[in-house]
Amino acid sequence: MSRKLVLAAGAAGLALIAVAPATASAQTAATTTVCGASGLQAGLNTRVCADITGDQVEVYGRVSLAGPPSPGSPSPFGQELFTTLTSEAPAGTLNRSVIFNSSIVEVRGISGTVACGSTVKAGFAVASYPWSPRPVSLETTVTC
Repeated sequence: MSRKLVLAAGAAGLALIAVAPATASAQTAATTTVCGASGLQAGLNTRVCADITGDQVEVYGRVSLAGPPSPGSPSPFGQELFTTLTSEAPAGTLNRSVIFNSSIVEVRGISGTVACGSTVKAGFAVASYPWSPRPVSLETTVTC
């Protein structure tokens, strides 16, 4: 009798293992990253991007070096940047001061639910004395 219980329990366990991965993968949605054209602001390369997962959207700005440093040049010093991230869908405006050294800096903070078929419009501007901002933009449609 105990041998039958062990076999039944083993069969039930295998059945659960076979079903579990299918359930988990059905609930996972793929994230698509869309970025607008890059631009030069404050002597740096800037870009605005959106991560879209179903109807969830996160808009963010990226700041990086405009090109590789010249051989033998010193590392870039900490540069204070005044950034403005705006979005119409999801709606929001974020003004933030960040310090840029030489690695990529991302300015995040605007996210939300956007209806399928809606257009995401976002902008990102960077200023640092003596440079004024030259915003970059992104416009993309949410396809769920």
